Amino acid sequence: MSKQLFGLYPHCGQQDDLKGLYLTHRVDTLGCTTEPFVYANFLSSLDGRIALEDTGQNIQPYIPKHITTASDFALFMELHAQADCIITHGGYMRALSEKRLGNVLQVKSNKLVEWRCNNGLKPQPAVIIASASLNFTVHASLYEHQQDCFIATGKNANVERIHYWQDQGYRILKAGEEQMVQGEALIQQLKQLQYKSIYLIAGPRMLDTMIREKQLSRLYLTITHQLIGGLDFRTLLTGPPLADEGNMTLKSLYYEPNSPLGSGQFFMHFDLQPTH
Repeated sequence: MSKQLFGLYPHCGQQDDLKGLYLTHRVDTLGCTTEPFVYANFLSSLDGRIALEDTGQNIQPYIPKHITTASDFALFMELHAQADCIITHGGYMRALSEKRLGNVLQVKSNKLVEWRCNNGLKPQPAVIIASASLNFTVHASLYEHQQDCFIATGKNANVERIHYWQDQGYRILKAGEEQMVQGEALIQQLKQLQYKSIYLIAGPRMLDTMIREKQLSRLYLTITHQLIGGLDFRTLLTGPPLADEGNMTLKSLYYEPNSPLGSGQFFMHFDLQPTH
């Protein structure tokens, strides 16, 4: 039996099933090859933390497990299921190889895989790995599921590393003027690859460049009703103050009480307002 959510906006008071909630958005149909629909999904605490950092010799971000829930993950995967392409990053690939994070490169549910096939998508999305250093290991699951995989980097990335990946058979997408990947340049490359629904699971730096360069179409956000503190943490964005390119319009807001246990959470999504 699916969990019940309380709708707060735009229809206050109605109850909706959590299961299938985001599938009804049909984000897979909202873009085209000339104007792809680019969307992101984040989980945040009430005090604005999306991750804490291990301040040892190698700073490693992690999400405190007590703020995660099965409900949030289920909706994350419904959004995953509607993408023909996901964008991740080299840091995530390193975390996978070191078993510090779980694998979210594939749609896991057989029902969601079936949903994809019934709606004209491949069984699994293509994967874009954005990296400035190009120092990571490609996870074996990408081979196992026969997913298309591309590596995005800047024009001034290390030439030896570029040649290394090309020798391994990967196509390199030059998507930035220096070493870092930039949002607009990357989306231009993905247009050429004919992708229409692009899901960011790449962290705050990628979100930042997508918003600043006016490439993001929609932001999904779960806010857990918990304060987690911490002196070293990460938030949604990384750069200097935004102007009107950061303006958003609330499109939906749902409340799930008592999950996480002892608190609750909001599920919401925003569309980016056009700028002039």
